[in-house]
Amino acid sequence: MPAALPDSNSTTSGKLPTWLKLIYGSGEFGLSSIGMMRSIFYAIFLTDVVGLDPRLASFGALAGIIWDAINDPLVGMLSDRSRSRFGRRRIFLLIFAIPFGLSFVLLWSAPNWDNQIALLVFVTLSFMLVDTLSTLISVPYLSLTPEITKDYDERTSLAGFRTIFQLSGSFLVVVFVPLITDRAIESGLTQQHGLMISGGIFGLLAVISYFSIAAVIKETEQNGAPVTIPFRETIKTAWGNIPFRYAAGIYLLNGSAIDLAAVIFPYFLLYWVSSGNLLAKASIFGIELALESAFFGTLMLFAAIALPFWLRFARNKNKQLAYVFGILFFVFVEIFIFMIQPGQMSQLIVLGALAGIGISAAYILPDSIFPDIIEWDELRTGKRQEGIYYGARAFIRKFTGAVVMFTALQALGWAGYQTPPHNAVQFAQPASALKMIRILVSPAAATLFLFAAAIAFFYPLSREKYARIQTLLARKKNNST
Repeated sequence: MPAALPDSNSTTSGKLPTWLKLIYGSGEFGLSSIGMMRSIFYAIFLTDVVGLDPRLASFGALAGIIWDAINDPLVGMLSDRSRSRFGRRRIFLLIFAIPFGLSFVLLWSAPNWDNQIALLVFVTLSFMLVDTLSTLISVPYLSLTPEITKDYDERTSLAGFRTIFQLSGSFLVVVFVPLITDRAIESGLTQQHGLMISGGIFGLLAVISYFSIAAVIKETEQNGAPVTIPFRETIKTAWGNIPFRYAAGIYLLNGSAIDLAAVIFPYFLLYWVSSGNLLAKASIFGIELALESAFFGTLMLFAAIALPFWLRFARNKNKQLAYVFGILFFVFVEIFIFMIQPGQMSQLIVLGALAGIGISAAYILPDSIFPDIIEWDELRTGKRQEGIYYGARAFIRKFTGAVVMFTALQALGWAGYQTPPHNAVQFAQPASALKMIRILVSPAAATLFLFAAAIAFFYPLSREKYARIQTLLARKKNNST
């Protein structure tokens, strides 16, 4: 394994080199790829490919919640306390990069069993294993952020580079996974085989990025004293951090809204917009794509285009205000999405572009405020406890995903959702299921976003307060020496 570059973090208090931002940001590609595949395709995979009843399938996600409650904080504490010649965080990337890449394939490897309970047990255990490997990568990776730079605006810029890879990974997933799946079916394979092949490709790219990060990022705090706070105390520590409460609320509601839209939109596109045509196509500049690829691809493309605007807005004003404006714009677009009627595919693609502009703020700005609370905690406690907070962050993010998937599938099941027959290309859902799909995809998601924006508006760490925290920390360190 190559040694870390000796001066890779020499600018922790100044401007970071672009190459370092690019390498570190690439780590988000793997997390966003598996996250987007799971968010958009996993629920409909369970109901329409595996053949599980929606209400039964939702319990797999519920089991993930219980497991999440255990593994995320524990991995956070473990990374804070670990010691190796590669540092506290990088050692996790080196050990778990390859297993994490393989988990992309495992997620779609449900066997062709007729027993619904046996299938449920298999997909639940697979989900839990994939979630564990994701945690072992995401928590140490994100915990590196506060060590790379202490500059307020550079952290926003670093979050911007991560968001570029996040949106890139998401964009490539929504465009190429349906294409790869269609090509697999044309070659005589199944839709499940197409998903597994897609997982293998994106998993390999993730492995390459994490080995690259471990090779060049130098940990500035790797020789510090181990944090030995008991598990119960970590919860008290996090909750005692007032800015963290706001950040947790924003993350909870923001993540819930994004996940709800991601889970339900495939159903909305296939069963409402295309009137049950499961092979529906849409044309963009003469290129015919699967309807899902066209809509989500357009959304992600415009989210990436809008990213510099929101970064500039945050730099000139502040992060909270940029987030609030972005969310309000997205909610405005959601009103028109609810009004879309069957067959209006061109209008939907236009709304997807507008929605991408708003959703861009929802991707970048919550992440950019999170590292600031680490210094607030250090000022209060005198300890660097990144793992605790990023473990809590990872738990909140995956908790919301599991709860949303459970709730959405339960709602679809109780609304009368029907699993289409095997190899069906045209299938109509009952009116009650279509109504529930429309409610979940627009009014419900918009309401969650509005509550997140309200919390963000009152977030207490402004640019000026953060500068004051840095001054007090520097004074404290000078006094201690």
